[in-house]
Amino acid sequence: MCVESFLTSNLCDINSRSKSIWDTVNINRYNMWKMWKELRLIGGFVRQRRTVPQILPSVHYRLFSSSPAQNESEPFFIYDKDPAPAFMRDDVQQLLKSITRLELDKVFRKRSVKDNTVEYRFMTDEQLRQELLTSIGEAQKMLQMPPVVQEQKDSCRVISKDGALKALSTSKFVFTDITYGLKNSQRSIVVRHPDGTLQEAPYEMRKRLNQIYFPLTGRSIHQPPMFDHVHLQRLLEEGKYEFILDRACVQFEPYEKDYHQITANVYQHINENRAFDALRSTRHFGPFAFFLAWHKLIDDLLLDIVKQDYLRNGIELIVLFSTLHGTALDENVKQIALQTQMPSLFDAPEKSIDELKQDDQFLSIIEQFVNEHATKKVQLNLAVQGYREMATEKLRLAEGIRRMHGES
Repeated sequence: MCVESFLTSNLCDINSRSKSIWDTVNINRYNMWKMWKELRLIGGFVRQRRTVPQILPSVHYRLFSSSPAQNESEPFFIYDKDPAPAFMRDDVQQLLKSITRLELDKVFRKRSVKDNTVEYRFMTDEQLRQELLTSIGEAQKMLQMPPVVQEQKDSCRVISKDGALKALSTSKFVFTDITYGLKNSQRSIVVRHPDGTLQEAPYEMRKRLNQIYFPLTGRSIHQPPMFDHVHLQRLLEEGKYEFILDRACVQFEPYEKDYHQITANVYQHINENRAFDALRSTRHFGPFAFFLAWHKLIDDLLLDIVKQDYLRNGIELIVLFSTLHGTALDENVKQIALQTQMPSLFDAPEKSIDELKQDDQFLSIIEQFVNEHATKKVQLNLAVQGYREMATEKLRLAEGIRRMHGES
């Protein structure tokens, strides 16, 4: 019996020791597993911190400060005040329409589907004149410019707070006025929050609900993927500026923040690449010229105008710049720019002597503006000098031909 008790006590002692050893091993395993999980979490957090700057859309950096010294949180290409009063002025509208340049071939071109059919009609001179006048009227309607207005700030006014409705539901309730005949901006749309607060709906919610109840053709409830940075940048590189701006006019209102950012991005890309012909004679060229004049970025556009031999448009651009910024300008120059002219549908083979002399006057005005206000003085002065030499040679040749024909 003593032997049996001795063996039993030793076995119990061995079992208790082995159990304590395994408990220690399990604790150590648990601590190692916990430490490994914490290291994984820390490593994932570090990797996330490192990848955040890479996934931020660079479109915001393009729209922010023009120089690294400025704060990146302050947008540069924004209107510091409401541009609508200046944009809607009669003289400004006249200048913008003339700068746009009416080209019937471009206005009435086939955009989506290629059509090789041609319609021929026999007309008298009077019928042809009437047809041209009708086409000009239709083209001017198609060139109606989108308005340039200030970005609207979203204000959600609190109407009432009813504590008795608190915790009645965990969801919000949205109430929409669907009265027929009201404008979307006039409809009353309110939100009842779970805490009992009755508040005006934010703009994004108003826009979605209006699109659900009263859908506008071509507008999506959610923002189309083409306006995401990756797709938008690809479209910009392909030069599809008019397509982007047309789609933006359908999807957004002129006072929306997204509309301002997208149009500013497109305008900046056009100005950097000097692709002005992509918008010339379209309804977007007027707001584009207004944008450049407002932000004092007309140097490249003025250079292109001189090279394209559109000197009158250059004078109109200078008058627009002076109107927006209040710079000193001769009243005679404003009168010349605001003279009503019939749009030139057919380019003459050669300019007359009077037109060449008028071009010399335009060049003097442009040269004075370049010396006083331009930032790219060297390029503009070289372009003006080259054009003046060519115009002087043409004037001398035209006067010689006139003398040969015996004209005074």
